[in-house]
Amino acid sequence: MPGMTTTQRIATNGIELVVHTAGDPSNPAVVLSHGFPELAHSWRHQMQPLADAGWFVIAPDQRGYGHSDAPTAIDAYGTDNLVADLCGLLDHFGKEQAVFVGHDWGSMVVWEAARHRPERVRAVVGVSVPYVEWPGPPVQLMKMVYGDRFFYILYFQQVGPPEAELGADPRTTMAKVLFGASSASVKGREIPTELPPMEGTGFLTAMPELPTLPFHGPEGVWIDEADLDGYTAEFAHSGFFGPVSWYRNLDANAARASGLQADRLSMPSYFITGEDDVVAIMDPTGIERMQNLLPDFRGATVIPDSGHWVQQETPAAFNVALLDFLGSLD
Repeated sequence: MPGMTTTQRIATNGIELVVHTAGDPSNPAVVLSHGFPELAHSWRHQMQPLADAGWFVIAPDQRGYGHSDAPTAIDAYGTDNLVADLCGLLDHFGKEQAVFVGHDWGSMVVWEAARHRPERVRAVVGVSVPYVEWPGPPVQLMKMVYGDRFFYILYFQQVGPPEAELGADPRTTMAKVLFGASSASVKGREIPTELPPMEGTGFLTAMPELPTLPFHGPEGVWIDEADLDGYTAEFAHSGFFGPVSWYRNLDANAARASGLQADRLSMPSYFITGEDDVVAIMDPTGIERMQNLLPDFRGATVIPDSGHWVQQETPAAFNVALLDFLGSLD
């Protein structure tokens, strides 16, 4: 990672994680929670700017990813454990609280940290995935909506086929996933009116043709050969059972959160996304929902010409938004 970062293995919540840190450990803490299928490397452009702004930055490769521990039980990847992992890192560094920033799946983790452990969360920033309260078991609701048509979260409920598909060629998988959800791929692409059948369809089936590396965004190169080499090596080591198993706990996560309403998120909250993020296309009312639900929601930044990987595609614009919010905290 660029800048003066330190990497170490830290025991937390019964496992060990590879954790990247930057900044003075005596400074206020900010925890960066990555998404699927990513690593702490996805925060490489944020580590040093946050440290320079007076924060102690904690960015783990979360359970199941890279060289962090990867339990073999599916229920080990519920948000109860994912939140406990992050709180255990705070304990390790002697921090009562931190600002929690999460992207994609990591966003769901930090929203759950704020809901279940509000005393540990000084403020919360969701990136790409807004706060949601499910009216019922999410997977069951998705089955009602999609039926026998392909939807990746339903595909991921199968144990075996998804990790086999994704792990067959980790380099191609990571290149297709990273480019496929970027602004350059999404902008102007027609959304199919009918989804393909679940039977015989994989996660990578409909991914667009890849351009040659490096991948370019509005601020320049955002994925080069070295980035893709790094992602490839880590996923070749870890495989995809752990990362995909995060999705296999959606119903259990929702059941644990039953009765814990948005009023528990009394800390300052914020949201950052790209205007071409596929999540915003699927959930266009997310920002309005947070405005109505979260007690101290301080707004959202929608970054032009940026896709799902917003902190990688447009890091300068992302850092301005994040640091402006952090600077507003008491």
